[in-house]
Parts: sequence; structure tokens; C-alpha cells
Amino acid sequence: MTGPRATTRTLWPWLIGLAGLVVLLVLPLGLARYGLYILSMWAVMTIAAIGLNLTLGYAGQVSLAQGAFVGIGAYAGAIATTNGLPFIAGLALAIVLCFVVGWLLGYPALRVQHHYLAFITLAFSTLAFLVFRNEEWLTKGIYGITDVPRPRIFGLSTDGPLAFYYFCLASLGLVSLATWWLIRSPWGRAFVALRENPVRALSLGVDTRRYTLIAFALGSVLGGIAGALYAPLVEFVDPTPFTLTLSFNLLMMVIVGGSGFFFGPFLGALISVLLPEWLRFAHGYYLMLYAIFVMALLAWSPTGILGIVQKLIADRRTRRASATRAAATATFTAEKSS
Repeated sequence: MTGPRATTRTLWPWLIGLAGLVVLLVLPLGLARYGLYILSMWAVMTIAAIGLNLTLGYAGQVSLAQGAFVGIGAYAGAIATTNGLPFIAGLALAIVLCFVVGWLLGYPALRVQHHYLAFITLAFSTLAFLVFRNEEWLTKGIYGITDVPRPRIFGLSTDGPLAFYYFCLASLGLVSLATWWLIRSPWGRAFVALRENPVRALSLGVDTRRYTLIAFALGSVLGGIAGALYAPLVEFVDPTPFTLTLSFNLLMMVIVGGSGFFFGPFLGALISVLLPEWLRFAHGYYLMLYAIFVMALLAWSPTGILGIVQKLIADRRTRRASATRAAATATFTAEKSS
């Protein structure tokens, strides 16, 4: 379809994205320190959720290990920077470690699928937590790594909460652009083919073995990047945040926002990070209200919030097409009778 209507349909996602970017740039100027911390945490968790969406939503590989990769990235960044290395060195170490471990973790996905793969990644997440807690010579165990410094970017300090928020937002922007390019590249189309029907993808010449490993590795890398940002955000790294709870929260972000939708992790992380804060007026009941909201949403729409939006748009287009066909039929009948 061409014309003004098609142009509007093409432009409105970009207009919404631009409006959201303006809000993210301007809103923090009026926030206190805790508000900036929450927004920075949203940006960091969104990066991790984008990685899981790449593995689960686009490639169809179930993973409960994303929280472990956030932990690997956090410890890699913290160990590097507290020993005098620059942030970029810690980030590079996190990326390399997560890529290698994610690639190796992808091998079980070549043999098992669905809940069997979920159990394997769950076991890996538990193993990573035990390493974080028990290997004191490396991670300092339950005492954690303190005084993690914040980076200097082009000579500018990010010690202040506002400066570090903008640094996290810029990192999220770069990750988003790279992911946007990836899912529209031949790799992204191969991931979708792998998710929809691995047998047919293989018959069409897609190297399913290679793309399964790549999906795990790239998703893990984004988890590591999120971890490398998490360490200087909280300035303290210990094993507590990297339990299975974090992996389940990241999985919920992807599913609630909309698995397989580009903006699903953004929306899911927004709900997961901000909604509990907004419900604190309910005191001890806020987690109960949050859980009820999530259960009701997934019972009504298993495809998440963006799945609801997609269904409404599809229904509207169907009704419009039906009305157009009915009008054309009525016009043809009137012309024929006359």
C-alpha cells in the first residue's frame, strides 16, 4: 500500500521512539539521586533482557542462565577496574568471557530443546552462583568486591548519578542500534527460521548448528555488557543479586514485554523495574499486587503487552479491509443492476 496512510504507518514507530528518547533525556533532570539510580538500573536490565530476547525471542532457545552472565560481566568488570585497569578493559574481558562461555553453553542446545534445555541452563546458573560465592580467592566470596570505580569517558568523569545515567543510556542506545541491525541482517532471518522450524531451516541451507551457538553467544555477550555496567552502578559486587531470581526476572521482562518483539525488553524491563516502585504505597502488599498484575496479563495475552498491541492493529486492519471489500461489492452490484 502506498500513499499517506502507508507513510503514516511507517513513521509512527519512529515518532514514538523519538518521543521516548526525549523523555529519557529530559525527565532525569528533575529527579533525585534514587530516581536516577532506578532509571540507570532500567537501562542496564534492558540490555540484559535484549540479549535474552535475542536468544529466546528470535532464535527460540530457552535459557535460564542470563542472570549468570550478568554476574560474570559484573565480576569481570569489577576485578579489572579495582586492580587499576580502565573500564574498557573490564568490558572487553566481560565480552570475551561471556562469548566463550555462551558458545560452550550453546552445545547442549544442539541435542536437547525446550524444558530440557531450560534445566541445563538452570544448572549452569546455579553453578555460576556457587563459583561467585565460594571462590574467595577470585570473587572475595560473600564479602564482595567494594569500591568499584565508575569510568571516565573521553576524560569526562561519570561519578555523578546524572552523568552515569547518561552513560548507561548511551550504552543502551548503541546496543539497541547493533541489535536492530542484527535482526534485520541475514543472521536475524536465520535466527527466526531456526525458531519457527529448525528442520525446514536446515533443508533450506541454514546451518542450524552454527546459528544456535551464535544465538547463545551473542545473547550472553549482552548479559555480560549489562553486568559490566551494573558493577560501577552499585559500586559493589557480591553473589546475592546473581541468583536464579535474576534469571527469572529477565525471562519475565522478555515475556511480559513481548518475546520476539524488538521493543519487548524495553517495556518489560520498565514494568519489572519501575512498577514495584510505583506500588510501594501499598506497603507489604506491593509484591502481591505486582504478581497478580503479571499473572493476569499473561493469562490474557501469552504474547505479552506488544502482542496485545499487534492483535489490536491486525484486527483493525482486518475490519478496514472487510469494509473496503463490502463497499466495493455494493458498488459493483449497484452498477450491475443499473
